[in-house]
Amino acid sequence: MKFKARAWKFPDNINTDLILPSPASMLPVSEQPRYVFQANRPGWVDLVQPGDIIVAGTNFGMGSSRPAARSLRNLGLSCVVAESLNGLFFRNCVNYAFPAMVCAGVSTLFEEGEIAEVDFDASTVTNATTARSLRGKPVPRQLLDIVKAGGIYPLLAKAGAIVFPATT
Repeated sequence: MKFKARAWKFPDNINTDLILPSPASMLPVSEQPRYVFQANRPGWVDLVQPGDIIVAGTNFGMGSSRPAARSLRNLGLSCVVAESLNGLFFRNCVNYAFPAMVCAGVSTLFEEGEIAEVDFDASTVTNATTARSLRGKPVPRQLLDIVKAGGIYPLLAKAGAIVFPATT
């Protein structure tokens, strides 16, 4: 699983309230991505291109268990790479099929707008603009398999463990 796209930088301690504001979490899932980072980067969602990558500092995704990872995925971002990730947010990333990797030093590897290459199978992060690379913390194979399957619910449905109700 590899991604190559523009990097958007975020500082330390970005919480889920900033990623997906509380009032937006009450909206239909399809409308929620319009409000991502509205409090700290108003209008940012209009600048994001499909496949773009978030590069962040420490403790990205701290806070509540709201499905902020799903909104990042639904906005069209390909993945997040951070100095560290909140554990609950990381698990939501896996469940919602939004790839996430921890990579020490990544926040200093990029300037915003540079091109990032993230290879989850090799656990590497490369700044294609400067040709500098770092090795990230490998994501366990079982978790990558859940992400590649489209998340935990599609994986469980495929295994026959759950059945989604018919929609009209």
